[in-house]
Amino acid sequence: MMRYAAAALILLSCTPVSAQQLDMDFPITEDDQAAGCLGAMVQGLDPNGDGFLAVRTGPGTNYRKIDELHNGDRVRPCAQRGKWWGVYYGNPRRKGWVHGNWLGGWAG
Repeated sequence: MMRYAAAALILLSCTPVSAQQLDMDFPITEDDQAAGCLGAMVQGLDPNGDGFLAVRTGPGTNYRKIDELHNGDRVRPCAQRGKWWGVYYGNPRRKGWVHGNWLGGWAG
């Protein structure tokens, strides 16, 4: 029985980031005709600092960090709350909130 419990704990700890729920969700509004979300790139991160942009479950540092992005990573911002942007990115598609100070190269 203990062996099964340990296996279940391992499986739960390996849950992919895309399966995590956001504390503050946002819609992705795109269709086959035109993109509803902008395009942007992560830039300006200090390579001598943390070197990553935290992806969070909501628009603020008080929300859990669920992922990291790096200079050059492309994101699709779809929602805004102050200086925070709700973005989706990656394959498979993941989403979360990032601070807009490190987004640039905007394309619409």
